[in-house]
Formats: sequence, C-alpha cells, structure tokens
Amino acid sequence: MKVTWWGHATTTIDMHGTRLLTDPVLTYRLAHLRRRRGPVPGPEAGHCDAVLISHLHSDHLHLTSLRLVSPKAIFIVPRGAARLIRQQCGTSYGDRCVEVTPGEKVRINEVDVTAVPAHHDGRRGPWTPVRAQPVGYRIDSSSPSVWFAGDTDLFDELGSQVGPVDLALVPVGGWGPNLGPGHLDPIRAAEAVRRVRARAAIPVHFGTFWPVGCDWLRQELFLPPGERFVSAMTAADPQVRVDLLAPGDTTEVLHA
Repeated sequence: MKVTWWGHATTTIDMHGTRLLTDPVLTYRLAHLRRRRGPVPGPEAGHCDAVLISHLHSDHLHLTSLRLVSPKAIFIVPRGAARLIRQQCGTSYGDRCVEVTPGEKVRINEVDVTAVPAHHDGRRGPWTPVRAQPVGYRIDSSSPSVWFAGDTDLFDELGSQVGPVDLALVPVGGWGPNLGPGHLDPIRAAEAVRRVRARAAIPVHFGTFWPVGCDWLRQELFLPPGERFVSAMTAADPQVRVDLLAPGDTTEVLHA
C-alpha cells in the first residue's frame, strides 16, 4: 500500500490499484487561507476511485476541489452532505454521493471503507444551519488497514470503535493561530494513535495552509506540530513507526 500526502488532510491511499482520496483540497487558495508549503497538487492527485469526506467544514469538503476529481469517482460522505453537494455543484455531483453514518460500510473493488465515529463540529459554518455528523474512516483489504481520522478529539470509545489498525492518518495541528475544540494537538494525537493500537502513523492537518498576511503569527503552530508529534509518539509508544512527510511525498506501508 502506498500513501501520498498532498498537504492538510488530503491524502491518496493506493491499495491494489484502488485509489482513495481523502478530504481533497487541491487548490492554492481556500477562502482566506493560502498554501504556504508544498506545491499545488497536480492533476494526478484527482485520479481516484472514491473520495472520502469526513465533515462539512470547507477545508475538508472543498466544493471547488470536487470538480478536479475523476468524473467517475464516487463521494463517500457523512449523512446530510449530499444535499449540500447537489445544491452547490449540481445533480450530477449529488448523484455520485454515498451517505454514511458510523458503522456503515461501502465496498470499492476489493477495499472495504467503514465510517467510524469522530468528535467534531458538524456544522458547515457558524452562520448556517447545514450540518452533518462528522465521521472518520477505517479502510480494510488484504493490504494494511488504515484509520483516516478526519478531524476529531479524543473520546472514550476511540480504541474499541476504530482499532486496531496498521496505519493512522492522524491530524496534529490546524491552519491558523488557534486550535479550537474538536481537534488534536501533537500530544493528544499520539494518545489517539496509542488507543487505536496503530503500528504506524503519518501526521497530517498541519504545515500547509495559513491565513493570508499572518505568516508571522504564532509560527510554532504551523510547521513544528509534525516534529512535536514524532517526539510525543516516541514517548507514548516507541514501537510505532512515524513517517513525517512533506506535501507531495509518498511512503509505502507493508502488512504486518
């Protein structure tokens, strides 16, 4: 299995030729945010069999980026998201959506994608009633198993409802000078990986986007969360392999 991190929460997971794309943001700008590190993903980033959307926030459900995805790819989305996609992108996009709630499974070729719980804000934004229950995803096949967390905080049932897995794609930071509730910092991310009993981890959701004109503001929250996660993971469980990638990097994960 190969995993490419495109920046933020966007990854390609390639299992036996089945390509899954998580929370795609494939542009240079996202509203008031700009890509500060790494190249803008090229057309190959949009080549996939399915897109996994974790929740409605625009840095995870980025409608512009959905238009850059393979036209035959399906969108696996939290229940309630398809209506928004249909309204904003058109019927042809809404018809490609498969809505899920925690525990529901979708099979794509030889790969099983199961929605798992996530503790995060389910609104599209603070001034809209549009909402959907956030999810993460567990991905299984004869290749290593993967947990894509989306955005989440720690919760009591995390280990029992997600793990064990071979690889955790875990958020360790954010995109601005504050990390609000419903997120993991590097220390809490290491605890999440420990709870799901992952044997490998890739930190994501850091070191990519930042508000325009704020490059100088709280720089310790931009790039350092990756290295801090490595240190925290070593302290929590030194047996876990951590791949600290730069945007655009690819790593291979072998089955145990």
